[in-house]
Amino acid sequence: MTKRIWILGIFAVLGSLALWITRTDAQPGTVKQIVPGVWFREGDLEGMGHCNNIIIEMKDYLIVVDANFPSGARLALAAAKQVSNKPIKYVFDTHHHGDHAYGNPIWTQAGATTLAYKGVAEEMKRYEPARWQATAKGREDVGELHLDAPEPPKQTFDKSPFILKDDTREVRFYYLGWAHTRGDGFVYLPKEKVLCTGDAVVNGPYNFTADANIGNWPTVVRTAQKFDVQHLLPGHGGTSGKEVLEGQYQYMALLHKAVEDAVKQEKKLTDIVDTGTTKMVYGNQVPATTSIKLPENVKNWVGPFFAAHVRDTYDEITQKKPHGDLPH
Repeated sequence: MTKRIWILGIFAVLGSLALWITRTDAQPGTVKQIVPGVWFREGDLEGMGHCNNIIIEMKDYLIVVDANFPSGARLALAAAKQVSNKPIKYVFDTHHHGDHAYGNPIWTQAGATTLAYKGVAEEMKRYEPARWQATAKGREDVGELHLDAPEPPKQTFDKSPFILKDDTREVRFYYLGWAHTRGDGFVYLPKEKVLCTGDAVVNGPYNFTADANIGNWPTVVRTAQKFDVQHLLPGHGGTSGKEVLEGQYQYMALLHKAVEDAVKQEKKLTDIVDTGTTKMVYGNQVPATTSIKLPENVKNWVGPFFAAHVRDTYDEITQKKPHGDLPH
């Protein structure tokens, strides 16, 4: 297989999305209050490759979900100062990808402690510094830091959940299993019924499967569905309710089944993916077309990387390993 070079963090182009679910229109850069003391800042994915950030107010300090790219970190830091004069004590990396963790130095220089499940640091050891150095060549905000490698989280936990609480709020940090990456972290506020999902659950065609365990992804989402959720805050896409959990589950499950059926029919990869025709999507060379079709109810998650999802799933099934364990 042709070796693929992934410049992580800018995953999808914005296009027409199916109206299977109701969601707010994309409003990059805006900050809105979800419940008292919890704010959602939508990242400019199309223009800057930024993820979303969540700001959580505790009695004496703030928690920010995701470090973002360095430029996104600076914007999220400014947004946090606008909504509260409390110091930022923790910044939680939901996973190791650049648009969620490469901004770590910005936050630690501002006095915060970066926090993550231990799998995030392990993923950095596995893939870095090659990805950082490749990204630094194409992103000014990464290159201008003049670092040889990303800064790993300063504090990690291995028992889930890790809990921060005070007189005003309880915040739980969970690891539910390998889906998008080996280190996927979720943040849950039980009283407010708010779930922050990183990229294990996204609201739109923003899934990225290179480092994934595609077969296990639906299981992780099913586990997340056990939470009592009124407000779902994804790593990419707009805010929503718990219906996006079911949509993400159905997309990954139907994708896996469709490809598994093709494998059982002894179809080759070239029978279902046009590997000879590729396109560039924000620095990623991906196959352009696939014959696999999914039902209308999951079209919200079908986008320019869909043929790559099919290819990665085929590789995972036929090689009997999670795609994140395969050379790429």
